[in-house]
Amino acid sequence: MKLQCNKTYLIASIILFIVEVLIAIFLKDGFIRHTFGDYLAVILLYCMFKSCITTKPFYIAIVVLIISYGIEFLQLTNFLEITNLDNNKLAKIILGSTFSLSDLIAYTLGFISILIFEFKTQKHA
Repeated sequence: MKLQCNKTYLIASIILFIVEVLIAIFLKDGFIRHTFGDYLAVILLYCMFKSCITTKPFYIAIVVLIISYGIEFLQLTNFLEITNLDNNKLAKIILGSTFSLSDLIAYTLGFISILIFEFKTQKHA
């Protein structure tokens, strides 16, 4: 593992971040907001890590999946209240406030998509 800027993943991170912000601002309900947004969040986090860390894609993807699951399982607790973030709108958007099994499925599908993408792009490189 080494630190090195990857412009492709950095640009992908910026684009995905903008998409996620637009989803958060303009969509308050529905599949795109609640499921597809979580799917994209895993890919965004992966791209952010990949933009500055060079290592095997699986290692980064599994760390991202663990972080995503960890945040989701924190929602089973009163974590936002304990940390005095329960009135912080940004914290509620980033960390969420309610546990959902469908979120775990979305994260897992994002993880699988990352691995498929990386496998296909490395195979043709």
